[in-house]
Amino acid sequence: MGMFDSFNISSSGLTAQRLRMDLISSNIANAGTTRTPDDSGPYRRKRAIFAPVNIRPNYKSPLVPGRIEHGDGKGVRVIKIEEDNSPLKLVYDPEHPDAIKIGPKKGYVEMPNVNIVTEMTDLISASRSYEANVQMVTNAKTMFTRALDIAKV
Repeated sequence: MGMFDSFNISSSGLTAQRLRMDLISSNIANAGTTRTPDDSGPYRRKRAIFAPVNIRPNYKSPLVPGRIEHGDGKGVRVIKIEEDNSPLKLVYDPEHPDAIKIGPKKGYVEMPNVNIVTEMTDLISASRSYEANVQMVTNAKTMFTRALDIAKV
């Protein structure tokens, strides 16, 4: 692993976790939104799908024995942002402007499928992952600085 590989891996994690925290913040902010700007119904929870970054999938170093596996692992990337298609919550509120007017669900309002408790636990997880990547950058920087100090002697 080169000197800058650890920085690149951690920076990809920082970017991915920041996007994840942005999506969670959006979910929390729209937890009561019954009508989206494009009139497609209530807001639906969004989440980021991660995948490992594999820069050279078919490359195998001639210096490494063949029995050692070369797996994915040069960081992480967001491959897509998907909407959660779990059922929407129904709340009885016949006075609400977005209440269903006819049918068996008359008087009910379709509310977003956002669970604040789930979002907060996901936010804590993303925050801790972000902190771990920041700590990794700090530790790598310290390690490389000390290595350069040793070289000066």
